[in-house]
Amino acid sequence: MEPNNNPPPPSNATHHHHDGGSTTTTCVNCGGPTAFPPPPPDPNPNYIPIRAPAVNLPPANNREIIMRTPVPQSHQIIPLTPPYHFQTPIKIIQTQNDIVQFSSSSTCLHFLGFIVSLSESIRSHKLSDHCHVSPAVLEIVEILQTLIVYIDEIPLAPQSSRYGNLAYRTWHERMSCDAESFLLRLLPLELKEASVELVPYFTDSFGNSSRIDYGTGHETNFAAWLYCLARLGVVKEEGYHALVSRVFVKYLELMRKLQVTYSLEPAGSHGVWGLDDYHFLPFIFGASQLIDHKYMKPKSIHNEDILENFANEYLYLSCIVFIKKVKKGLFAEHSPMLDDISGVPNWNKVNSGLLKMYKIEVLQKVPIMQHFLFGSIIQWKKKDNGDRGLELNEAVWKNIERFLPSW
Repeated sequence: MEPNNNPPPPSNATHHHHDGGSTTTTCVNCGGPTAFPPPPPDPNPNYIPIRAPAVNLPPANNREIIMRTPVPQSHQIIPLTPPYHFQTPIKIIQTQNDIVQFSSSSTCLHFLGFIVSLSESIRSHKLSDHCHVSPAVLEIVEILQTLIVYIDEIPLAPQSSRYGNLAYRTWHERMSCDAESFLLRLLPLELKEASVELVPYFTDSFGNSSRIDYGTGHETNFAAWLYCLARLGVVKEEGYHALVSRVFVKYLELMRKLQVTYSLEPAGSHGVWGLDDYHFLPFIFGASQLIDHKYMKPKSIHNEDILENFANEYLYLSCIVFIKKVKKGLFAEHSPMLDDISGVPNWNKVNSGLLKMYKIEVLQKVPIMQHFLFGSIIQWKKKDNGDRGLELNEAVWKNIERFLPSW
């Protein structure tokens, strides 16, 4: 059964009206007054936010580290079993030593394995291809669509600064207030208490309301939220294809609308030396979609006809189109890394290279992972004897990969 892709009309629960009053704002859907007051005026209208500093050059040894990193492998989800001990997840990672401990743990292995499984589920498939769509997936898509409707109902705050419109804070507050009710619609009765653990992952998936920014750390939180749902059995392996082609696509639609509407700043942008200002996972999933495609090669991203006709079916092409839409100038100048990747001979190498890069550039970076959360579902684990086999296997693979092509 395929989900209805048409946006549902705003329900009474999400379309509030006042009888009048000078503090109301105008609804973009019907023109009537809304129940949501305009955001407070900018206390310093002349302030221009400073964007995150770009890294002048990528570390000299980063490319070699990525080259020698083993290609991450998929892993079956280990289901969480009762008795449950749900708790509010907390931040633990603070130092590079913490990163080393996390990256060598079974927790990191299985979370990254989940990302690989999602990537493999969409391999050689168009977004419109038939897939198993469970009631839980339909519910998640509806929740994300509701959050898109919220954007239409919360107008921009008048301000002179280009980045970080204060109305985003109103949107974020409304999303956060409704988060628990959203999740209770997803969870069976015996898992209702899991909401205390799931809500923080969910609310951290859409950017930071204080800094009014968004980046790959928030995107990773959304993947962690899906991983938690998988461990709880709310979504199952046969539904992974739909998690990418239905849920993640809707999430990407929501985040792009938030980025454009409220001018979210990139969180910790690497400037031109990064893959993208905001996202990483759609490039991984998108490259997997194009593996073994008869006609489209990595260099096809420079063909405007291909982009125009196939961006709605392939995530990688969709990302390229969006970048070209929001950035000015020559593609090779504002996105040199993506331009370089277009010279890779096939999509299989692009996909495996991006998976290695995600592990190194996202999951092993303190500025990103210091915000990652750990609880009873995604546990903070010190390396134990069970992880030593993994450590040895990685050492073996590193020696082997010295003789293999990097991408």
